[in-house]
Amino acid sequence: MRRILLLYITLLFTGILSAQEIYNVEDCRKMALEHNASIKIAKENVKAARSLKKAAFTHFLPDFSATGAYAWNEKNVSLFPHDLMLPVGVKQPDGSLGIGVGPGSTPTPNEDGTFRFDDAAINNNFTLVDGQPVPLNEQGQPFDPSKNPGDLQWKNHAIFPKKAFEMDMQNIFVGAINFVQPIFMGGKIVQMYSIAGYGEKIAEARSQDAMTDLILEVDEAYWRVVSLENKVKLAHELKKVVSKLDTNITALFDEGMATKADVLKVKVKMNEADLSIIKAENGLNLSRMALNQVCGLPLDEQIKLEDEDLDRNPDLVQVIPTEEALSNRPEIQMLTQVTNIARAKEKVQFAEFLPTIGLSGGYVVTNPSSFNGFDTKFDGMFNVGVVAKVPLFHFGERIHTLNASRASKVVAALELEDAKEKIELQINQSVHQTNESLKKQMQTQKSVESAEENLMYANEGFNEGVITASDVLMAQTAWLAAKSENIDAAIDVKLHNLYLQKSLGTLHLPILQNSK
Repeated sequence: MRRILLLYITLLFTGILSAQEIYNVEDCRKMALEHNASIKIAKENVKAARSLKKAAFTHFLPDFSATGAYAWNEKNVSLFPHDLMLPVGVKQPDGSLGIGVGPGSTPTPNEDGTFRFDDAAINNNFTLVDGQPVPLNEQGQPFDPSKNPGDLQWKNHAIFPKKAFEMDMQNIFVGAINFVQPIFMGGKIVQMYSIAGYGEKIAEARSQDAMTDLILEVDEAYWRVVSLENKVKLAHELKKVVSKLDTNITALFDEGMATKADVLKVKVKMNEADLSIIKAENGLNLSRMALNQVCGLPLDEQIKLEDEDLDRNPDLVQVIPTEEALSNRPEIQMLTQVTNIARAKEKVQFAEFLPTIGLSGGYVVTNPSSFNGFDTKFDGMFNVGVVAKVPLFHFGERIHTLNASRASKVVAALELEDAKEKIELQINQSVHQTNESLKKQMQTQKSVESAEENLMYANEGFNEGVITASDVLMAQTAWLAAKSENIDAAIDVKLHNLYLQKSLGTLHLPILQNSK
């Protein structure tokens, strides 16, 4: 029963291992790009830059706006303080308009002894004072018309009542639809649109740079895991070799052909092999956690890597001309756009010296309206016009700002040239380091072959009794060092090829399913 259960568990574990998915470096890159928050932020920044570019384009188009307002007032507004009676002029014989007694008017006696002038434009009662007609007021008292014109009672007069000229201002409604179309802005709108386009390219270059850095991080973690997996295997191989020597030296000790010191030396080597296994496995577990974290996998998940055997030779990187490599680098692309932005800003500042012209128009409606008298109803009108603004004098503010923008343009150009020089140096260093790593790998391969042959002869000599256990241990140590250096050299070749691709700007970016 126990054997059946053990067999079942073994078959189940084997099935799990066989179903375990194998990841290559491209798979890890894709998972990292889909999981990493910095990449998502960079993509959102690209979307924001594209939206800003679209927003900048709208400044070429007219701007429409609608406004409305309502106000309540406590009092109405009247043009007159009270009812008015305005005289109607009478044409005099000399051709002038008069409002008094005309020449040749004949007074008509009233019953009370006063007089009236029926043929004149007067309806006042008059009396004669020193032979001159003087008007009487309502109380029958004579008065001077030049001092008290309000006491005159006109026969022909016009009444202007105050209420007729009172405007209802308690509820006021105002509404308007306006538009403004830029005609000439000194090139400012064109340059602002160009700056938005340069900003979009900077965001795209930053996104590419972030993805490149993430791929470097993923590949370094990937090959670190591969290196430690091989070193774990190497540690177990060393344990087998030392165990075999331990068995042989123990047998010789039992037969009296080896000393206790030889046995203890081998035991120490056995302990070192066990310790190296523990260190390698711990380092492997930590490296797997780091790889899982960057790929967005659970930290405790045991993943299997396609390149863990280091069987494939690395694909050699094709070196391209320096100018082409510089154009591929996102850092140069960003600095180039920064330079373009500085030039555009200089043109924007220069546009401040130029006049601006715009077309404006709209429709305005009010209630109360005053287009045909004063009426409490909605009425409106269309309007259109041209607005021009010419800058005259601002105490040198614009020229100083222009000089500052010119200095910023020079700084951006110098930073671009400095970055090109540094990247060119980086490319040359990467080429040199890649060639050096290839030579080192070939040398370590020869060292491994020599160390394996040396270990084989040492084991044969020990079995024949012509070589001591110390010599075998030295051969094992040399073999371990050669194998370990060969693993490091193989990883260095892959990493330096990766660094060279980054310096040349030819690092392959995987195409994601949700990428646009």
